[in-house]
Amino acid sequence: MRISSGFDVSASALTAQRLRMDVISSNIANADTTRAQVVDGQAQAYRRKVTVLSENNQTPFSQTLNAAMKGKSSASGVKVTGIQEDQEPFKLVYNPTHPDANGDGYVQMPNVDIAKEMVDMISATRSYEANVTALNATKSMLMKAMQIGK
Repeated sequence: MRISSGFDVSASALTAQRLRMDVISSNIANADTTRAQVVDGQAQAYRRKVTVLSENNQTPFSQTLNAAMKGKSSASGVKVTGIQEDQEPFKLVYNPTHPDANGDGYVQMPNVDIAKEMVDMISATRSYEANVTALNATKSMLMKAMQIGK
């Protein structure tokens, strides 16, 4: 196991959580955007985006644990596998004076729920903070280990 494995795991998680916060920020910024893209000549509202995360290492935990006990393991971390659009239906809001209103006076609004986005943002922020703490703990342990030889 490399001495920098802890740094690699924390760095991958920090990168993933930063991207997750960027996507959530984009969702919040576009919560009222009714003309995000054109499909078949019709303007469509912004569709909420979700970050998909997965582990870097696809081996089962038991194999990873056995390899670590033999000193052959390398930490894997997390990676972003994609950014997907949420397929929930758009919200229909009655506003006949809106330029994007249909014949019945309803406007398709984005499927972004600000409360849900704020919960996701808090979760991403807490995860980011936890990984900064883990990174600092790894750094502190390495510094203490270097002082043993003095």
